[in-house]
Amino acid sequence: MAEVLFFHHVQGLTPGVVAFADRLRAAGHAVHSPDLYGGRVFPTIEEGLAFTDGPGAPDLAGLAAAAAADLPAELVYAGISAGAVLAQRLAQTRAGAAGAVLMESCLPVSGEWAIGPWPEGVPVQIHGMVDDGYFAGEGDIDAARELVEAAGPTAELFLYPGDEHLFEDSSLASYDAAATELLTARIVDFLGRVPGA
Repeated sequence: MAEVLFFHHVQGLTPGVVAFADRLRAAGHAVHSPDLYGGRVFPTIEEGLAFTDGPGAPDLAGLAAAAAADLPAELVYAGISAGAVLAQRLAQTRAGAAGAVLMESCLPVSGEWAIGPWPEGVPVQIHGMVDDGYFAGEGDIDAARELVEAAGPTAELFLYPGDEHLFEDSSLASYDAAATELLTARIVDFLGRVPGA
């Protein structure tokens, strides 16, 4: 059993995010899925971005760190889109990470925007749609390829046909059931291979 800290995307802790976390729980893993928005859920990505970028926006990095603080160091950090950014930051900066699952977002591991190098020996899986305007169109796919090359055999990048963002959220119009089934199987396999799982 892996212990997973799973962060929601920019629209909030939607029913589809909860359902996805439940899929991982059903596979036998302990999944913590904190609500970083205090109950707010937004119907569109744009409205979620307006909330996170607007006046009075929550300190998401601080809230994510607080969610991790009372949990063991040996976590798998996971997240969808904006949540993947939080997961990646913690995997790279909090000692003891057991792994990371980054869905539809990836930060560079070199250059001026990088947090730093990927921690040696920490396994990572990255997932995204090949024509997604956010993941592919904003450079995350290139950052993912760089991370996989830098991390070596413990890193995997999976690309899915299509152009949807947030395709694994069953409560949104962007949901792709077939891609989500494959995504889930790959993540469950990954979690089963995490040391100590």
